[in-house]
Amino acid sequence: MRLFIGISLTTTVIGELSAASAWLKSREDGLRWAAPESWHITLQFLGNTGPEAYTCLAARLRDLRSPPVTIQLEALGFFDRAGIFSASVRLTPELLSLHQRVTAATALCGYVPESRLYHPHITLARGKGVGRGPELRELKSRIHRQPTFTKFIAEEFILYESLLGTTGSRYEIRNRFPLGSR
Repeated sequence: MRLFIGISLTTTVIGELSAASAWLKSREDGLRWAAPESWHITLQFLGNTGPEAYTCLAARLRDLRSPPVTIQLEALGFFDRAGIFSASVRLTPELLSLHQRVTAATALCGYVPESRLYHPHITLARGKGVGRGPELRELKSRIHRQPTFTKFIAEEFILYESLLGTTGSRYEIRNRFPLGSR
């Protein structure tokens, strides 16, 4: 299983992102647009996981205690080197704490946290192939004002399985873990 841990979005925020994407998307833009049902905020990518590691993960994540987290999307932007168009997420102390608690829990199962700083975002589109720069520059030129997004409270985090297919990845929920008192 190829796994990651993330936070799902509310239907309101999905609607707001869908409207922004529809306004920017064109058939000839040369980008691979992510489907709204795949949008999420990654807390940690785990990668390929066997049955024993999965059992450990589920137990450690079930034991994790953290309060619900307020989520606020900030702006549409780009990771130029990676060829990604995304919506950034405000990194609050509460979200950072949840990220740190998740990576500490998964470390008990042998997973190593990334060395890069945590930069929460929602991937909306990816450039295709090596020459993805022109497509992203064209998309950047179409963003004349930033949309506003509704704040929401994340009351759970999710262990997802990423299933690779010919049209991209599809995500299935493997486990849900509530935030707050239990």
